[in-house]
Amino acid sequence: MKFKNVIIAATVSAMLTGCGLYKKYEANTPAPADAFGTTQDVSQAMGDQSIAQMSWREFFTDPLLQQLIEQVLANNTDLNSARIAVEKSEASLKLAKKAYLPSLTLAPQGTLSSFDGGKLTKTYNVPLQLSIDIDVFGSITNKKRAAKAVLLQAQMQKDVVRANLISTTAQQYFLLQMLDRQLEILIQTDSLWNKSLETEKSLWENGKAYSTAVNQMEASYLSVKTQIVDTRRMIRSVENAICELLAITPQHINRQAWGSSILHHAEAQGDADQRMFDTKYLHLGVPAMMLENRPDIRMANYAMEEAFYNTQVARAAFYPTFTLSGAAGWTNSAGGLIVDPGKILLNAMAQLAQPIFARGKLTANKKIAMLTEEDLQKKYVQTVINAGNQVNEAMADCMAAREKHGYYISQVEALHNAYKGTHELMDNGKANYIEVLKAQESLLDAQLSQAMNMYDAAEAVIELYIALGGGGE
Repeated sequence: MKFKNVIIAATVSAMLTGCGLYKKYEANTPAPADAFGTTQDVSQAMGDQSIAQMSWREFFTDPLLQQLIEQVLANNTDLNSARIAVEKSEASLKLAKKAYLPSLTLAPQGTLSSFDGGKLTKTYNVPLQLSIDIDVFGSITNKKRAAKAVLLQAQMQKDVVRANLISTTAQQYFLLQMLDRQLEILIQTDSLWNKSLETEKSLWENGKAYSTAVNQMEASYLSVKTQIVDTRRMIRSVENAICELLAITPQHINRQAWGSSILHHAEAQGDADQRMFDTKYLHLGVPAMMLENRPDIRMANYAMEEAFYNTQVARAAFYPTFTLSGAAGWTNSAGGLIVDPGKILLNAMAQLAQPIFARGKLTANKKIAMLTEEDLQKKYVQTVINAGNQVNEAMADCMAAREKHGYYISQVEALHNAYKGTHELMDNGKANYIEVLKAQESLLDAQLSQAMNMYDAAEAVIELYIALGGGGE
């Protein structure tokens, strides 16, 4: 009687101890409060709302770009692979949920036997075998919860791929627009410099200029020709890169001219180029929103959740497992007798298995699971820090592009006036070809740099939008 009481007490104690194994995961890893940084530019852009709350269709207003993004999201191989990974995780979760159900097996057996050349004896068993694991200490429950966390990570990974595709497609589209703008500038320059060359040739033919001036003018003019070729080649390369995203063969990508559609806040007044990256319209929101919107941060959190439940499974392995099994069917083997017809066979069994010595495997698994939890907690914090740094960097790029934008406008205007003035002086014999060449080349460099700065601004705004967790439907 005393021994029975000891067994009962031990069983009750084990069950009470194992109750904690059913505990659900609660996110309690602290993230940096000032994830965006503490600079004045960033603090001025923070507020209750965030541009990340805009869907990508609202953020990207160009209808051709919207159509391009939709095609990329429908056809891209990487995104389709991410979708398949989600479906695999869903299948794994369904399997984990069905672990609660009993297994039912039909296991017919037949035997032919003869002793010392005697008459052949036929015996058979046709049972249905039933087995079910009783989840007393939460092993099945925690495996199911871990499988759900894996599914959520796969969904977040799909969202990461999706956001990156939206960002890359938009940036490549604006790069094409910028290259189109630079090609337009180069073609205009080609026409203007050709006129300068013809003027210099006319002066040379009339003895008012040296042949070296004509040679220098021609060399400068031909350099523009090579830049036109390079720019057209770059356009082809970018179009091919977009076709790779679309999973189609190389072809022309339809697009509007630069400035036809801005990125966001179309109601804003003023210079269309500056509106694109004016910080008055770049609302960051609060850092907590970034934690809710960014799929990589959410994925890191789900990774911690998976690790938590894996640790619970490792702890549950120290406790007993309970299995109920039974069989029902027909048999003609009644112990040492053979009966015909067969009789009903019933069998039931309960089994308890308590690990005693597993060569340190259970302890090692538990330690590994706990260390994995600790590692993922640190990675989660680092993911938040990296995200905040991306926001800060993108904001700084926007501010720099905005500040340079005004300078480029003034610089191009000043150099354009200088070019016209020196050309008029040369026509009147009051300036030499070197002054004209310098004015031409300086103007071209400034115009190309101005176009590049506008692209840098667009790229920074897109990066800011994605860094804050934008890209949703």
